[in-house]
Amino acid sequence: MDVRVSARPAPVVAPPFDDWVAARSAALLRFAYLLTGSQSEAEDAVQSALERALARWQHVSRVDDPETYVRRMIVNEHISLWRRWRRRVSPVAVVRESNVVAGGPTDPAEVVASTDVVRRLCAQLPPAQRAAVVLRFYQDLDYREIAALLGCAEATARSHVHRALHALRRELAEEDGDA
Repeated sequence: MDVRVSARPAPVVAPPFDDWVAARSAALLRFAYLLTGSQSEAEDAVQSALERALARWQHVSRVDDPETYVRRMIVNEHISLWRRWRRRVSPVAVVRESNVVAGGPTDPAEVVASTDVVRRLCAQLPPAQRAAVVLRFYQDLDYREIAALLGCAEATARSHVHRALHALRRELAEEDGDA
């Protein structure tokens, strides 16, 4: 009796798209909001990325990390918006409740004010620098991963983060001097 064992890996069963979106859409929207600085642009970027992901779901669901794949689609959509419109949008900050960390401000007005200042300053950054800062400090990606997502050299990703932090520090110092 000759028994042969197949060396083929078992086929990966794709999770249903609707279930995956229900579980991950809030995180994708938060990511896109931090990336774009605008709720409406974030919603548009996520919607466009999910439309493209649905069309290719059989492929997307089989990659090692579908969420990373879709996040890259969101970054690409945001970059396309820069190139299409070549303009800066200064959205009005939406005030939302935030979690207060131990030792931070306990007065809700202080929390809103400090959050608003950071959001406003980040919105003033050029899109590539804002994206690099979000990917570095919100997503905790290393520079190699940031470079891959933004489609640039690792040194360029480092430069984007460095210049953004320098600009943020300078603006915060100026605001402290005005107060």
